[in-house]
Amino acid sequence: MTTAVAEEAALAPITLAELNEQAGLLTRVDRKYLLPVADLPLLWAGLPADVRVLEIDSRRRFGYRSDYFDTPALTSFHGAARRRRRRFKLRVRSYLDSDLRFLEIKTRGARGTTVKQRFPYAGSTAFLHPAAAELAVATLHAAGVPDVGDRFARTLTTEYERITLLLPASGSRVTVDRHLGWAVPGGGELSLPGRVIVETKSGGSTSPIDRLLWSLGHRPCAVSKYATGLAALHPALSANRWCPVLRRHFTDPETSRS
Repeated sequence: MTTAVAEEAALAPITLAELNEQAGLLTRVDRKYLLPVADLPLLWAGLPADVRVLEIDSRRRFGYRSDYFDTPALTSFHGAARRRRRRFKLRVRSYLDSDLRFLEIKTRGARGTTVKQRFPYAGSTAFLHPAAAELAVATLHAAGVPDVGDRFARTLTTEYERITLLLPASGSRVTVDRHLGWAVPGGGELSLPGRVIVETKSGGSTSPIDRLLWSLGHRPCAVSKYATGLAALHPALSANRWCPVLRRHFTDPETSRS
Protein backbone atom coordinates (compact mmCIF):
# COMPACT_ATOMS: atom_id res chain seq x y z
CA MET A 1 0.00 0.00 0.00
CA THR A 2 1.39 3.39 -0.99
CA THR A 3 1.61 6.31 1.43
CA ALA A 4 -1.18 8.11 -0.43
CA VAL A 5 -3.52 5.15 -0.15
CA ALA A 6 -2.67 4.74 3.54
CA GLU A 7 -3.41 8.42 4.21
CA GLU A 8 -6.65 8.22 2.25
CA ALA A 9 -7.79 5.17 4.20
CA ALA A 10 -7.27 7.04 7.47
CA LEU A 11 -9.68 9.87 6.61
CA ALA A 12 -13.22 10.06 7.97
CA PRO A 13 -15.83 9.26 5.30
CA ILE A 14 -18.72 11.35 4.01
CA THR A 15 -21.68 10.17 1.95
CA LEU A 16 -22.60 11.67 -1.42
CA ALA A 17 -25.82 13.13 0.01
CA GLU A 18 -23.89 14.81 2.84
CA LEU A 19 -21.28 16.12 0.42
CA ASN A 20 -23.87 17.68 -1.87
CA GLU A 21 -25.74 19.17 1.10
CA GLN A 22 -22.64 20.77 2.61
CA ALA A 23 -20.79 21.74 -0.58
CA GLY A 24 -22.83 21.24 -3.75
CA LEU A 25 -20.95 24.17 -5.37
CA LEU A 26 -22.59 24.08 -8.78
CA THR A 27 -21.60 27.76 -8.96
CA ARG A 28 -18.01 28.08 -7.79
CA VAL A 29 -14.45 29.21 -8.32
CA ASP A 30 -12.15 26.46 -9.58
CA ARG A 31 -8.37 26.36 -9.35
CA LYS A 32 -6.37 23.56 -10.95
CA TYR A 33 -2.88 22.32 -10.23
CA LEU A 34 -0.74 19.76 -12.07
CA LEU A 35 1.49 17.91 -9.62
CA PRO A 36 4.01 15.12 -9.96
CA VAL A 37 2.65 11.95 -8.36
CA ALA A 38 5.69 12.03 -6.07
CA ASP A 39 4.35 15.21 -4.42
CA LEU A 40 1.07 13.62 -3.30
CA PRO A 41 2.38 12.52 0.14
CA LEU A 42 3.10 16.19 0.97
CA LEU A 43 -0.48 17.08 0.08
CA TRP A 44 -1.94 14.31 2.22
CA ALA A 45 0.34 15.20 5.12
CA GLY A 46 -0.86 18.81 5.11
CA LEU A 47 -4.61 18.18 5.02
CA PRO A 48 -6.68 19.77 7.83
CA ALA A 49 -7.62 17.43 10.66
CA ASP A 50 -11.35 17.64 9.88
CA VAL A 51 -11.11 16.72 6.19
CA ARG A 52 -13.49 13.99 5.00
CA VAL A 53 -13.35 11.73 1.97
CA LEU A 54 -16.29 10.71 -0.24
CA GLU A 55 -17.16 7.06 0.28
CA ILE A 56 -19.80 5.09 -1.65
CA ASP A 57 -20.32 1.36 -1.09
CA SER A 58 -16.98 1.16 0.76
CA ARG A 59 -15.15 2.72 -2.21
CA ARG A 60 -13.10 5.90 -2.02
CA ARG A 61 -11.71 5.94 -5.57
CA PHE A 62 -14.02 6.23 -8.52
CA GLY A 63 -13.58 5.83 -12.26
CA TYR A 64 -14.79 8.70 -14.44
CA ARG A 65 -15.22 8.98 -18.18
CA SER A 66 -16.13 12.23 -19.92
CA ASP A 67 -17.16 12.41 -23.56
CA TYR A 68 -16.82 15.99 -24.80
CA PHE A 69 -18.91 17.43 -27.61
CA ASP A 70 -18.18 20.47 -29.72
CA THR A 71 -19.45 22.22 -32.85
CA PRO A 72 -17.88 21.60 -36.28
CA ALA A 73 -15.95 24.87 -35.78
CA LEU A 74 -14.74 23.75 -32.30
CA THR A 75 -16.52 26.71 -30.69
CA SER A 76 -16.03 25.34 -27.18
CA PHE A 77 -12.30 24.79 -27.68
CA HIS A 78 -11.64 28.18 -29.24
CA GLY A 79 -13.74 29.93 -26.62
CA ALA A 80 -11.46 28.52 -23.93
CA ALA A 81 -8.30 29.22 -25.96
CA ARG A 82 -9.27 32.86 -26.40
CA ARG A 83 -10.76 33.24 -22.91
CA ARG A 84 -14.08 34.40 -24.23
CA ARG A 85 -16.50 35.64 -21.62
CA ARG A 86 -19.39 33.54 -22.98
CA ARG A 87 -17.54 30.25 -23.37
CA PHE A 88 -18.95 26.84 -22.56
CA LYS A 89 -18.14 23.17 -22.13
CA LEU A 90 -20.45 20.33 -23.09
CA ARG A 91 -19.94 16.72 -22.02
CA VAL A 92 -21.55 13.49 -20.97
CA ARG A 93 -19.96 12.30 -17.74
CA SER A 94 -20.10 8.59 -16.93
CA TYR A 95 -19.54 7.30 -13.42
CA LEU A 96 -17.96 3.97 -14.23
CA ASP A 97 -18.53 2.35 -10.83
CA SER A 98 -22.27 3.01 -10.84
CA ASP A 99 -23.07 3.11 -14.58
CA LEU A 100 -24.71 6.53 -14.18
CA ARG A 101 -24.47 9.20 -16.87
CA PHE A 102 -25.22 12.91 -16.87
CA LEU A 103 -25.25 15.59 -19.52
CA GLU A 104 -23.20 18.46 -18.06
CA ILE A 105 -23.14 21.99 -19.42
CA LYS A 106 -20.61 24.42 -17.96
CA THR A 107 -20.72 28.17 -18.55
CA ARG A 108 -19.15 31.25 -16.96
CA GLY A 109 -20.96 33.26 -14.33
CA ALA A 110 -20.25 36.55 -12.61
CA ARG A 111 -16.68 37.30 -11.46
CA GLY A 112 -15.21 34.30 -13.23
CA THR A 113 -17.30 31.67 -11.48
CA THR A 114 -18.08 28.35 -13.13
CA VAL A 115 -21.77 27.43 -13.44
CA LYS A 116 -22.49 23.74 -14.01
CA GLN A 117 -25.89 22.33 -14.91
CA ARG A 118 -26.43 18.60 -15.15
CA PHE A 119 -29.22 16.39 -16.42
CA PRO A 120 -29.68 12.59 -16.44
CA TYR A 121 -28.50 11.03 -19.70
CA ALA A 122 -29.22 7.58 -21.08
CA GLY A 123 -27.89 5.76 -24.10
CA SER A 124 -24.80 5.92 -26.27
CA THR A 125 -22.10 8.55 -25.85
CA ALA A 126 -20.75 8.03 -29.39
CA PHE A 127 -23.07 10.87 -30.40
CA LEU A 128 -25.23 13.41 -28.60
CA HIS A 129 -28.88 12.43 -28.65
CA PRO A 130 -31.12 15.00 -30.40
CA ALA A 131 -33.09 15.70 -27.21
CA ALA A 132 -29.83 16.32 -25.34
CA ALA A 133 -28.57 18.61 -28.09
CA GLU A 134 -31.82 20.56 -27.92
CA LEU A 135 -31.48 20.86 -24.14
CA ALA A 136 -27.88 22.02 -24.52
CA VAL A 137 -28.83 24.73 -27.01
CA ALA A 138 -31.61 26.01 -24.72
CA THR A 139 -29.31 26.01 -21.69
CA LEU A 140 -26.53 27.86 -23.55
CA HIS A 141 -29.02 30.40 -24.89
CA ALA A 142 -30.33 31.05 -21.36
CA ALA A 143 -26.73 31.55 -20.16
CA GLY A 144 -26.10 34.19 -22.82
CA VAL A 145 -23.81 32.09 -24.99
CA PRO A 146 -24.00 33.26 -28.63
CA ASP A 147 -25.81 30.98 -31.05
CA VAL A 148 -23.71 27.87 -31.66
CA GLY A 149 -26.22 25.96 -33.78
CA ASP A 150 -27.43 22.51 -32.84
CA ARG A 151 -24.77 20.31 -34.41
CA PHE A 152 -22.44 18.71 -31.86
CA ALA A 153 -20.00 15.86 -32.39
CA ARG A 154 -17.84 13.94 -29.93
CA THR A 155 -14.33 15.34 -30.11
CA LEU A 156 -12.51 13.92 -27.08
CA THR A 157 -12.84 11.29 -24.35
CA THR A 158 -11.05 11.43 -21.02
CA GLU A 159 -10.77 8.80 -18.32
CA TYR A 160 -9.29 9.06 -14.84
CA GLU A 161 -9.62 7.94 -11.24
CA ARG A 162 -10.91 10.49 -8.71
CA ILE A 163 -10.79 11.00 -4.96
CA THR A 164 -13.09 13.74 -3.59
CA LEU A 165 -12.47 15.54 -0.31
CA LEU A 166 -14.61 17.91 1.75
CA LEU A 167 -13.13 20.62 3.95
CA PRO A 168 -16.02 21.29 6.37
CA ALA A 169 -14.65 24.46 7.94
CA SER A 170 -14.52 26.30 4.60
CA GLY A 171 -17.30 24.42 2.80
CA SER A 172 -14.89 23.73 -0.06
CA ARG A 173 -14.14 20.60 -2.04
CA VAL A 174 -10.96 19.14 -3.48
CA THR A 175 -10.65 16.50 -6.18
CA VAL A 176 -7.51 14.51 -6.90
CA ASP A 177 -7.45 12.92 -10.37
CA ARG A 178 -4.83 10.38 -11.40
CA HIS A 179 -4.33 7.74 -14.10
CA LEU A 180 -5.18 10.49 -16.59
CA GLY A 181 -5.94 9.45 -20.16
CA TRP A 182 -7.23 11.14 -23.32
CA ALA A 183 -8.38 9.80 -26.70
CA VAL A 184 -9.80 11.33 -29.87
CA PRO A 185 -12.38 9.40 -31.91
CA GLY A 186 -10.60 7.16 -34.39
CA GLY A 187 -7.28 8.77 -33.55
CA GLY A 188 -4.50 9.03 -31.02
CA GLU A 189 -4.33 8.46 -27.29
CA LEU A 190 -2.37 10.12 -24.51
CA SER A 191 -1.77 9.40 -20.83
CA LEU A 192 0.10 11.13 -18.00
CA PRO A 193 1.08 8.39 -15.55
CA GLY A 194 3.47 10.68 -13.70
CA ARG A 195 1.01 13.50 -13.02
CA VAL A 196 -2.14 14.22 -11.01
CA ILE A 197 -4.60 17.08 -11.36
CA VAL A 198 -5.68 18.62 -8.06
CA GLU A 199 -8.68 20.93 -8.31
CA THR A 200 -10.02 23.12 -5.53
CA LYS A 201 -13.67 24.19 -5.68
CA SER A 202 -14.85 26.97 -3.39
CA GLY A 203 -17.60 29.54 -3.18
CA GLY A 204 -15.18 32.37 -3.85
CA SER A 205 -12.32 32.77 -1.38
CA THR A 206 -9.21 30.61 -1.48
CA SER A 207 -9.44 27.28 0.31
CA PRO A 208 -6.96 25.87 2.85
CA ILE A 209 -5.73 23.48 0.16
CA ASP A 210 -4.90 26.39 -2.15
CA ARG A 211 -2.78 27.89 0.59
CA LEU A 212 -1.17 24.51 1.31
CA LEU A 213 -0.27 24.01 -2.35
CA TRP A 214 1.14 27.53 -2.58
CA SER A 215 3.34 26.84 0.45
CA LEU A 216 4.65 23.75 -1.36
CA GLY A 217 5.60 25.82 -4.40
CA HIS A 218 2.63 24.95 -6.62
CA ARG A 219 0.56 27.59 -8.39
CA PRO A 220 -2.75 27.32 -10.28
CA CYS A 221 -2.19 26.62 -13.95
CA ALA A 222 -4.19 26.92 -17.13
CA VAL A 223 -5.14 23.31 -17.68
CA SER A 224 -8.41 22.03 -19.06
CA LYS A 225 -8.96 18.33 -19.45
CA TYR A 226 -10.85 19.08 -22.65
CA ALA A 227 -8.96 21.93 -24.28
CA THR A 228 -5.45 21.06 -23.15
CA GLY A 229 -5.95 17.40 -24.02
CA LEU A 230 -7.34 18.25 -27.45
CA ALA A 231 -4.43 20.63 -28.12
CA ALA A 232 -1.93 17.94 -27.08
CA LEU A 233 -3.47 15.44 -29.50
CA HIS A 234 -3.99 17.99 -32.31
CA PRO A 235 -0.77 20.06 -32.42
CA ALA A 236 -2.09 22.14 -35.32
CA LEU A 237 -4.69 23.78 -33.05
CA SER A 238 -3.92 27.17 -31.57
CA ALA A 239 -2.75 26.43 -28.04
CA ASN A 240 -0.89 29.55 -26.92
CA ARG A 241 -2.75 29.64 -23.62
CA TRP A 242 -1.59 26.14 -22.72
CA CYS A 243 1.93 26.17 -24.15
CA PRO A 244 3.65 26.37 -20.72
CA VAL A 245 1.58 23.44 -19.41
CA LEU A 246 2.10 21.41 -22.58
CA ARG A 247 5.86 21.98 -22.52
CA ARG A 248 6.26 21.28 -18.82
CA HIS A 249 3.93 18.34 -18.31
CA PHE A 250 2.90 16.83 -21.65
CA THR A 251 6.45 16.36 -22.97
CA ASP A 252 7.59 14.58 -19.81
CA PRO A 253 9.42 11.27 -20.44
CA GLU A 254 6.61 9.49 -18.58
CA THR A 255 3.97 10.79 -21.00
CA SER A 256 2.56 7.94 -23.05
CA ARG A 257 1.22 8.42 -26.59
CA SER A 258 -0.20 6.06 -29.18
